[in-house]
Amino acid sequence: MRGGEGLVVAVVTLAGEKVLAGGAPVFVVSGSEEREKVATTLGRVLDSQVHDLGNGVYVLVKR
Repeated sequence: MRGGEGLVVAVVTLAGEKVLAGGAPVFVVSGSEEREKVATTLGRVLDSQVHDLGNGVYVLVKR
């Protein structure tokens, strides 16, 4: 990893159809509250930053 680049380590979403399978695990949740809780917990566990894309998708990025 070079300076300024990050690695997507997980995706948390309300709508699995918005995310294509790829290099990071995708967690599909059933509500906004669960999405936020799962994203926050994964952020701590994976020592990563949580970013809300504003479309029901959170990405967790490790720098």
